[in-house]
Amino acid sequence: MRRLAPWIACASILFSVVAVVVGQLVPDPQLDPLNVTISEYAVSDRGGASRRSRWRCWASGRWRCCWACGRRGAPVRGWPERLLMVWSGALMVAAVIPTTPIGQDLDLAAQIHRYVSVAAFVSLPAAGALLVPRLGQDAAWKPVARAVEWVSLAGGFGLLAITYVALPGERVMIGLVERLLLGAEVALLAVLAGWLVRLAWQRGPSRKAINFPTYHRFIASRS
Repeated sequence: MRRLAPWIACASILFSVVAVVVGQLVPDPQLDPLNVTISEYAVSDRGGASRRSRWRCWASGRWRCCWACGRRGAPVRGWPERLLMVWSGALMVAAVIPTTPIGQDLDLAAQIHRYVSVAAFVSLPAAGALLVPRLGQDAAWKPVARAVEWVSLAGGFGLLAITYVALPGERVMIGLVERLLLGAEVALLAVLAGWLVRLAWQRGPSRKAINFPTYHRFIASRS
């Protein structure tokens, strides 16, 4: 199960990303992806249980990635691990508790959805920023430290952009900004999950070297 966790995480993330992207590409004259958030898109007539199940699958894949990072010796202990778990849990809550349809006032459920979405968007770039120096000091993870640094930086700029658009920017192009921010965060998770798969492949049982001197002594003792 430990070796399968990175593969399951990658498969869950890939399935969810493809499903969400395909859903966004289908034209709808009443929904403009550039000015409608993903949550508003999901709660519309084109959302429903199937769309929420895809988001839950996505959150589940991210949780598995967080778990696999710890099991594979990634330097995530402490605040990075907590922030990764907050991000995954917040996405799960946001998938279960939808926002209100477009044009309606926010009720209690929509307020909860908004705040957990903010927690999700903030926690992952913060976790990435904390991980960069740790990955750089770990021999097994050092090759991906620069990639994690760049996507974490992109996520930080995305947070600044969506904060401006949501407050003084009067939600102009908020859908585009949110999708770009989510893309940067998915890229961060994809880097970690992809490297987990690489490590799992390299450390698989079929790639373990045989200790030939010990093996020959064993055969001699049995003769």
